[in-house]
Amino acid sequence: MSEEFSALDRAHMLRALELAARGLYTTDPNPRVGCVVANAERVLGEGWHQRAGEPHAEVLALRAAGPQARGATVYVTLEPCSHVGRTPPCADALMAAGVARVVCSSRDPNPKVAGSGIERLRSAGIAVSVGVLADEARGMNVGFFSRFERGRPFVRLKLAMSLDGRTAPVSGAQLWISGEASRADVQIWRARSSAVLTGSGTVRADDPRLNVRLQYGAWVRQPLRVVLDTMLRCAPGAKIFSGDGALVFAAADAPLKSHNDLRVERMPRAEGGLDLRAVMQRLTALEVNELLLECGATLAGAFIAAQLVDELILYVAPKLLGADAAPLMHISGLRLADSQPAWELRDVTRIGDDVRLILGIKTT
Repeated sequence: MSEEFSALDRAHMLRALELAARGLYTTDPNPRVGCVVANAERVLGEGWHQRAGEPHAEVLALRAAGPQARGATVYVTLEPCSHVGRTPPCADALMAAGVARVVCSSRDPNPKVAGSGIERLRSAGIAVSVGVLADEARGMNVGFFSRFERGRPFVRLKLAMSLDGRTAPVSGAQLWISGEASRADVQIWRARSSAVLTGSGTVRADDPRLNVRLQYGAWVRQPLRVVLDTMLRCAPGAKIFSGDGALVFAAADAPLKSHNDLRVERMPRAEGGLDLRAVMQRLTALEVNELLLECGATLAGAFIAAQLVDELILYVAPKLLGADAAPLMHISGLRLADSQPAWELRDVTRIGDDVRLILGIKTT
């Protein structure tokens, strides 16, 4: 039986979600969490988690509220933690502050918590309500929930295409399909991702950096840059390998090469390349919550065929490239009777001269 929540509960939780969104680009691999301490309509303190290893949202909100927190209600977008990690348990801080009630959007999927924070608070005599704006809170941390509930990151595939569904001219020449505004928008998706993944073909053809050049604060967190290079054909001097934060997955039978300080890990093979599920398993172990794919037609098709893509981000440019140009993706032998999931349109937004489409897996 679902709990009943008042309009005031929803209003304070909406504010907590707004606070959580401030950590959209910085908290990884931790979840984005916001917290409000209130006495009826009056807000006594606010906080949001900013970075792994730094105080959690509840601690910052309690600090802001001070002694007024005693007897107050705390609204937090995720279950307070009950274990010692990089910081002490938030459940203990709430008990020490003497709060009367805690309202959280959802239980923490991390097995180290998984309801134990809620039970700890209830055992201390604190009333706990769970479930207000749960869908919104899950959406804020879709990758965090995916990593613990499904054992893999939440995967977005970003593609730019012409009006006729093509991605590169037949000549092979480098050409920006999407406009400058769309490329700036991609920076936002990179910034919120734990990792950005591409294939060796894209690295050799385009030599991209795939880093974040967006200024959203004094501290910029760069996502892990992952290259699937089955036979280690990419040049060690490629731009994507400059600086720290690059990882190459190669086949176990790839030749031994001197790649200086480049981080190379061996993966099992599958038909046509590396075992993508093994890649996902390894990225999960590396605490990758949200994975952004920026790759060519072959690798994009392989991820789609393996049903490892959760969301499509398509930038459609007002251009025509012709039937001989590279297609959006290569998927061989796809038939209507196949068990590929259906997609549904979630968002349509004009970005400069382009249109951005966001599609997700249809659930009903």
